[in-house]
Amino acid sequence: MQRETVEEFRTKRDEALSYIQDETDMRPNYIIILGTGLGHLADEIDVKHTISYADIPHFPVSTVESHAGRLLFGELGGKEIVAMQGRFHYYEGYTMQEIVFPLRVLKANGTDTLIVSNACGGMNPNYKRGDIMLINDHINMLGDNPLIGPNDDELGPRFPDMSEPYTERLLEIAENVALEKGIKMHQGVYLALSGPTLETKAEYRYLRLIGADVVGMSTVPEVIAAVHMSMEVLGISVITDECLPDALEPVNIEDVLEAAGMAEPKMTQVITGVLEKL
Repeated sequence: MQRETVEEFRTKRDEALSYIQDETDMRPNYIIILGTGLGHLADEIDVKHTISYADIPHFPVSTVESHAGRLLFGELGGKEIVAMQGRFHYYEGYTMQEIVFPLRVLKANGTDTLIVSNACGGMNPNYKRGDIMLINDHINMLGDNPLIGPNDDELGPRFPDMSEPYTERLLEIAENVALEKGIKMHQGVYLALSGPTLETKAEYRYLRLIGADVVGMSTVPEVIAAVHMSMEVLGISVITDECLPDALEPVNIEDVLEAAGMAEPKMTQVITGVLEKL
């Protein structure tokens, strides 16, 4: 596959950035990516400006149910933020570079902190449907990486360090917020697979064996790109189903959305509380 050159990327990024900056003069420091079933956090945002992905040059378009496909510029927790109401997945057919393109553009617009959420399956037997988990590390089993190809040295180094992809300072703040609000919140390891199939019993056993607490189909590409650009990162997973091999039950998208709806108020409180303390 022909990889995009640095010059081609910069041209596309600058065209997308120019469109956004023509639409709004907001330059928020914080970006929130809303995962499957988690778009209602947008209801808590004091939205000042909305831009459809479809209108932004070179932006991918969300194809998954519950992903609205809009950038929301506004305020949450007393901070200016931009929220991606809908994200992009490898299983939709997008390249890794396309998946992280919006984050690259918004970093050029002034964003330096990523708050990323997702819906996932809980493999840790202590996790229950509707729980939330702070991501303190991840395992990339997508079979690809958004940094493969020519490196743009203006964005970051050729070989970025990944010893602390999720910022310790933000993890501590989030833990304190959950404690203050009486919200039960786990900490654990997120593992990303390509999907779109869910896992077999044997796969769940294997993934648990290698150290994963939850499994999903997103998040890791954006986090890698954020770390590459020296952004701070906070990740929160919503457990939408219990993936215990000996008690596995079929799951459909309606079940996932229902569980996400159960957990979303807790996640919203944590994210808002973190922003208030930053």
